[in-house]
Amino acid sequence: MRKKILVVLKGYPRLSETFIAQELLGLEKAGFDLTLISMRKPTDRKRHPVHDEIKARVVYLPEYLHDEPLRVLRAFFAGIGKPGFKPLLKQFWADLKRDITPNRVRRFGQALVLAHEWPDGGEWLHAHFIHTPASVTSYASIMTGIPWTCSAHAKDIWTSPDWELSEKLGRARWTVTCTRTGFEHMRDLIGADDKVYLSYHGLDLDRFDPFAGEHSGRDGSDASDPAFLLSVGRAVEKKGYDVLLKALALLPGDLNWRFTHIGGGDGLTKLKALADTLGIADRITWKGALAQEEVLAHYRQADIFALACRVAADGDRDGLPNVLVEASSQRLVCVSTNISGVPELLENGTNGLVVPPEDPQALAVALESAIRNPAQRHRLGEAAERRVREHFDYHASIRQLTGLFEAQWQKEDQWRKSA
Repeated sequence: MRKKILVVLKGYPRLSETFIAQELLGLEKAGFDLTLISMRKPTDRKRHPVHDEIKARVVYLPEYLHDEPLRVLRAFFAGIGKPGFKPLLKQFWADLKRDITPNRVRRFGQALVLAHEWPDGGEWLHAHFIHTPASVTSYASIMTGIPWTCSAHAKDIWTSPDWELSEKLGRARWTVTCTRTGFEHMRDLIGADDKVYLSYHGLDLDRFDPFAGEHSGRDGSDASDPAFLLSVGRAVEKKGYDVLLKALALLPGDLNWRFTHIGGGDGLTKLKALADTLGIADRITWKGALAQEEVLAHYRQADIFALACRVAADGDRDGLPNVLVEASSQRLVCVSTNISGVPELLENGTNGLVVPPEDPQALAVALESAIRNPAQRHRLGEAAERRVREHFDYHASIRQLTGLFEAQWQKEDQWRKSA
């Protein structure tokens, strides 16, 4: 018997988290009944088409407790007399002593509101991201006695302390993650084979039909028709856009190219200033955030996709960037780095070009090779598309999640009957 799932998200909808929206829609199509619990209201001005197809109701928790004090106070006083309140307070206090931050208090308050209001008679909790959404979910689970599961991704794994990861992994019924490196890290922390599972997001290939056209034969020799380099991603440290700009500045003077960046992010101003300092600003177009259908059109027009993934100073890093899977699905050769899950999709010289992170010179060499050799680009792009269509169809992930949920619910029912 399938249960009503409350899915806790950091924010919804978000343009940068298409992979989550795609999974939510996939679960709905598989017959799951979802209500979305968002810890933040949307800040993006655009929406992807997939967001309009998701039928689940969205409930917004107070983003900051002082924004809705009466809502928080009602939840607090309503919870005091309930059986789960003391265990929750004990856990919160143990966490707060190790992480004395306003953020920790906020998650406690949001969990109280969720437990008090309990939308749509939820029978299961599922968190997307094992950092703050899982904190709210875990606290709400303690308060209500409703079990929970989790999807972990990248930043949330690598910026969470091991003590917190291992405790959450222990309390959740199971956790899935989308890269082998994240999977192995969490499995080693918990030391159990049935608590952590590897589940690639994959791609909704119905939205990324095979490209019927041909990518160009531009080789950088024609100033009137320069090679078109593209990147899609937020302007944040882990995306390595400063490294990519430095690599572009190292390309030989006789090579004609233009670069387009799609995405928002707080770092755009600094990147534009860097491009100006490097003397390449006149070759760059900054598009800002675009909807999915506009991004797809750019994949089909471009010659090369570039993303210089790196490990940020705070440990944040990508998992397997969905944009690499998307670009590959359109026979667009990708040039990236051997960080996290990237090598699980791209193999250097086989279906892409992969270089070490933090190395503008190596990245420039790879970009120059791709620009000057259209035949190589086409060969690698074709191999990348085959890999995506054979191994990264998101339906496989939905089938895996369906199996995990249903097997767990069967166990829960058996436990109750034997209790």
